[in-house]
Amino acid sequence: MADLLRTGLYDLHVRLGAKIVPFAGYEMPVQYPLGVLKEHLHTRAAAGLFDVSHMGQVIVRAPSGKAVDAALALEALVPVDLAGLAEGRQRYAMFTNETGGILDDLMVANRGDHLFVVVNAACKGADIAHMRAHLALEVTEITDRALLALQGPAAEAALARLVPGVAAMRFMDVGVFDWVGTEVWISRSGYTGEDGFEISVPDARAVAFAEALLEMPEVEPIGLGARDSLRLEAGLCLYGHDIDTTTTPVEASLSWAIQKARRAGGAREGGFPGAARILGELAAGPSRRRMGLLPEGRAPMREGVEIYAAPEGGAPLGVICSGGFGPSINAPMAMAYLPADLAVGTIVYGDVRGRRLPARIAPLPFQPTTFKR
Repeated sequence: MADLLRTGLYDLHVRLGAKIVPFAGYEMPVQYPLGVLKEHLHTRAAAGLFDVSHMGQVIVRAPSGKAVDAALALEALVPVDLAGLAEGRQRYAMFTNETGGILDDLMVANRGDHLFVVVNAACKGADIAHMRAHLALEVTEITDRALLALQGPAAEAALARLVPGVAAMRFMDVGVFDWVGTEVWISRSGYTGEDGFEISVPDARAVAFAEALLEMPEVEPIGLGARDSLRLEAGLCLYGHDIDTTTTPVEASLSWAIQKARRAGGAREGGFPGAARILGELAAGPSRRRMGLLPEGRAPMREGVEIYAAPEGGAPLGVICSGGFGPSINAPMAMAYLPADLAVGTIVYGDVRGRRLPARIAPLPFQPTTFKR
């Protein structure tokens, strides 16, 4: 792992007994001594602390110094209504290409005089270059701040002990707060399906902030293993697995993220890469769609497993993009791209090591979300 980067919390992970693995160009904790299963269940029951400092933090400014102008410009790259995003709020978005494929998914926050954008670790270099190449905006990568995620039903109570103002936040709110003289940037969202927060902290204070949270009995450190099973239970996509340049937002069942203003007949219809295909699929429906699968029995069906209509013969219907065991639902679960006309409850068959095993198409998410609306 000599060529891999480390976040500012690396030494803390080692001290906490984490197992370190390569991920998106970084040495990251995949699990702690508690183990993936218990880390997952602890996050659902109390609060889990994740190091997500490998993700890209970017500030985008317009020459006017107004976030709304930066948002209007950024709409040229995403099929999302950013100009209508109120100050102090954030929205899920995705960069698309000319064929409607997804270059990356991201979060965009209106901070009044600028946009704060968080992108995936493996894509951040390409995303920043993409914005700089296509927008007459100032695009600045933030390299001196850590990013933490605190997730779970006890997250609000734990974080409010350090930053009392967060208790008034609701899902997708963003704000700037003070923690003993340190400016912290906080959003209320998360990628586990649970209520929670993302906290951007200056590198120099990140370990102290993390330690202050971990001193609380309800907070445990959580690794990438449980992060993956938590987001899969919540039916959430992982870039490079469930979405990529070969999948459109409509195929990926992300149509909810395309607001009325950017759709046909909207105030700012189209105008983003791949608009013809994406708007066409919104109108007529895609030929395939990301769906949930619940394998029957206890054997998980993992990424790459081909799905068939019958226990024997025929061509594959599609391929699983994410799969594993769901500790909260106590059953295997998976997501796959399958023909859009297949109904919930339909039985299909996954080829697991040469044996076709049944699975039932199920609605997403597998685990109900608990965001604070």
